[in-house]
Amino acid sequence: MIYETKTALVLRRELAGWQMANVAAFLAGGLAGTHGHMMGEPYKDVTGRAYTALIREPVFVYGGTIEELRRTHQRALSRELVPAVYIEAMFTTTNDADNRTAFAAAPVDALDFVGIGIHGPRKTVDKVVNGLKFLS
Repeated sequence: MIYETKTALVLRRELAGWQMANVAAFLAGGLAGTHGHMMGEPYKDVTGRAYTALIREPVFVYGGTIEELRRTHQRALSRELVPAVYIEAMFTTTNDADNRTAFAAAPVDALDFVGIGIHGPRKTVDKVVNGLKFLS
């Protein structure tokens, strides 16, 4: 099935495995919390036990350099998308309030992105991630 929308995460390739997983989870959660239509229906097993809903469509995960993440950020903003972001300084914090403080203090023209998440019309997101390679 081809959805009208698309979700993409762009992670810095040199991150440790645990960092990639952590950043991807934060970004996907932020996007799903902002775009409620991303969520599917709850699951039930054969006994009727309930399980939480999942994101209803594929999440495409790309890798990139800091320069490619900055380019992705600029492309998303120029297309009026609101990205989910994670910067290097957020690895040193232990809570959401400190994450926001760290982000607010970062120089906007030199953000040290480690991850960016975007969700929007499929063709728009394709233009934003054009040229990036899937993370492997």
